[in-house]
Amino acid sequence: MQRIRKIIHIDMDAYYASVEQRDRPELKGKPVIVGGDPDSRGVVAACSYEARKFGIHSAMPSSTAIKRCPQAVFIRPRFDVYRQVSSQIRGIFHEYTDLVEPLSLDEAFLDVTQNFKRMQSATQIAGQIKKAIYARTGRLTASAGVSFNKFLAKVASDFNKPDGITVITPESAAEFIDRLPVRKFFGVGKVTEEKMIDLGIKTGADLKKFNINELIQMFGKSGRYFFNCANGLDDRPVEPNRIRKSIGKEITLRQDIDDTDRMIEILEEIALKLEELLRNRGLKGRTITLKIKYHDFRISTRSVTVDRPVDDAGVIMVHVKSLLNRTEAGKEKVRLLGISLSNFDDESSS
Repeated sequence: MQRIRKIIHIDMDAYYASVEQRDRPELKGKPVIVGGDPDSRGVVAACSYEARKFGIHSAMPSSTAIKRCPQAVFIRPRFDVYRQVSSQIRGIFHEYTDLVEPLSLDEAFLDVTQNFKRMQSATQIAGQIKKAIYARTGRLTASAGVSFNKFLAKVASDFNKPDGITVITPESAAEFIDRLPVRKFFGVGKVTEEKMIDLGIKTGADLKKFNINELIQMFGKSGRYFFNCANGLDDRPVEPNRIRKSIGKEITLRQDIDDTDRMIEILEEIALKLEELLRNRGLKGRTITLKIKYHDFRISTRSVTVDRPVDDAGVIMVHVKSLLNRTEAGKEKVRLLGISLSNFDDESSS
């Protein structure tokens, strides 16, 4: 009989903004936006929960954010500080298990099926990790999801934010998924959600009514993923030493757009997040790839290989803008934008 895994997903709460509020106590309780200047073509990288009440979210133009919340405090990102705190948090994770798979500076999966502390309860471990983060980082909070696979643990961590903990056991999984709105499924953006609702699919229970072939026919390759999610199936292991062939970030837009200036703003935000991921892993790549998904779900990629490996957002964007000109973006509406880096330099990945 296969042993049931114990997976924890830890997700820091409004991470960048919370670090800024920690370091500047006068910002506590105020709407804080980490990102570009609202007087330029900047975008929101992150924002505090106080700012989110005004409908502000990441990748929104800073000029729009300031209109929604004129009293917001704008701060430029300090990635060196965020990386330093992230390293401290990962040290806490490794006190409990070596099976830690970072996803970004502010979130990670942990497999605690066999753990150093010899605790039986993954929930107890998650609680101790949250307390340790709070105590050692100057009162930063994290939310935790605990379950038997990665999909459910990640969904659970977002279920009771901020500073929450949600546990999904094998016995409660089916009921939890049945009641879960489809927008909560990772990978379901606004356009896919609207398509699902048009098909009468509003919850996991509705999704479960379709077999795998029907879902593939309706949603392409994503159909298999949706089928597995609806049935609580995910056998992916936590991979602490996963060797990535590429690293990328992408954003599914809330509405299809054909404004190329807006696309560039969004791509600049993606490039900043990609820079964060690359530097956090000590990687530089030579091949830059732009990914576009059009309104009709067609996917297009354009790539360029450069002489010297890069990890800088500004350099990446120089090439991305050129790649964007080689697509139908603008002539055709776009629903997803992404950038990835591959062909890593051997020295950077050692």
